[in-house]
This record gives sequence, C-alpha cells and structure tokens, in this order.
Amino acid sequence: MNSDNEPTSLRNIPITQWPEEDRPREKMLANGKKSLSDSELIAILLRTGIPGASATELAKRILQQSGNSLTALARMEAYDLQRLTKGIGKTKVVTILAALELGNRMLKEENEHKEDIVKNSEDLFHLIAPKIIDLPHEEFWAVYLNQRNKVTWKQRIAAGGITQTTVDMRIIFRSALEHNAVALAVAHNHPSGNLQPSSVDKELTRRIHEAGNIMQVRLLDHIIVGISPSGKRDYYSFTESGLL
Repeated sequence: MNSDNEPTSLRNIPITQWPEEDRPREKMLANGKKSLSDSELIAILLRTGIPGASATELAKRILQQSGNSLTALARMEAYDLQRLTKGIGKTKVVTILAALELGNRMLKEENEHKEDIVKNSEDLFHLIAPKIIDLPHEEFWAVYLNQRNKVTWKQRIAAGGITQTTVDMRIIFRSALEHNAVALAVAHNHPSGNLQPSSVDKELTRRIHEAGNIMQVRLLDHIIVGISPSGKRDYYSFTESGLL
C-alpha cells in the first residue's frame, strides 16, 4: 500500500483549488498510476469531496472503515459502507465497490486462462482462493487432477452458512470417476478469517482420505482459506501441517 502524502494544509480544501502537482488526476498523468497512494486512487473515483473534507480526505475515511485494507473494503456491501462513512452518497459508494469488483474479476480471469497445475498447497491456494476467499458464507470445492497433476475439473461440492457447510462424499467421488481423476484436492473457506481446522474439518478430511484410498484417487491436500482481520489472504494446509 502506498503512503499517503496529502499536505495537511490542503486537507479540507477542494482538490480543484490545490496546486496542480498535488491533484491526484494530474499527478497520475505526470508520474504514472503507481505513484498514487490508495486514498488518491479512490479520490479519483470519488471526483468530489463533501462539506469539510476533500475527496482525498474522504477517501482516507473510507479506507479507515476497512482497517486500511483494500481486500476488506472489497468485501463490504454498499449499505454498510454508506452507513459507516458519514456524508458519503450512494453514487460514490457504488463507484468504489464497482472498481474493486473489477479488480477481483481481473484476477479471476487471469487464473481461468492459464493451464492449471497443482503440485503443492500454494498452487491449490492460488487456484481456488479467488473463487471463495471473500465470500460471506462457507463453500467447499474439489479439484480433480490427472497423472501430470493437471486440473481436469473443479467443482463446488457444497455451500452453507457462515460457520459450516455439509459435504456429500458421493458427489466428490462421483465426479472423480466421471473425470478420470487419479488425484484430488479439496478446499473450503472460513469467513471468520480463523484458519484453524475444526474437529468437523479434521473428520471430513480423514473420511475423504480413506475413501480416496479405496477408490484409488489420492487426496493431495485439504486447505482452508480466509482473510485475517488485518486483510491478509492466507491458508491452512492439512498436508503442510502433517495431517495428511
């Protein structure tokens, strides 16, 4: 995240009255988009401030509602962001969230257009996290692999509530047979951001592993993905933790 460098003396003055070199739009044109801080980029989307706060100052207030995390901000709903940020209108809120959603879709698009190979837990995380990591409810996914560890199919097995979802073993292994998988990996998200596996997670992993041995479909890993309160995207791996 870039550091904010708005002059204190300009904090409540409309951006149109700032020196040209300090205005976010002019700064981007002169120095490139990477020269701008997060709040300056959001200020460009806002276009104008509100009484008593410039667009950049308003952008800082918006970021503060998410702990200065763009990831956490992207997870917010329009109603919540408007409620938490005094003075901001619906149009500004929708503009910001739409821009962040475009960023999320860009990342998903990049993942969908490359050949997916899963050799380790990190590969699995980068493959599946864009689909589930920022959801407000739990989802359980299975990824099916051939002998070269190339992904031949990936499928949402179940979706549930905030803390738990019910997984049908028959669906997991029916798809494995249909797609001639020799191995699979599974993943689910914890919306709370707490990545430690529950007793239910451990029991489910054990059952999938045992069923896979019978069906001759090896379970490579089970990962739990989530976003911490600080906005960090991370995962817990049963394989890396020695539980598989």
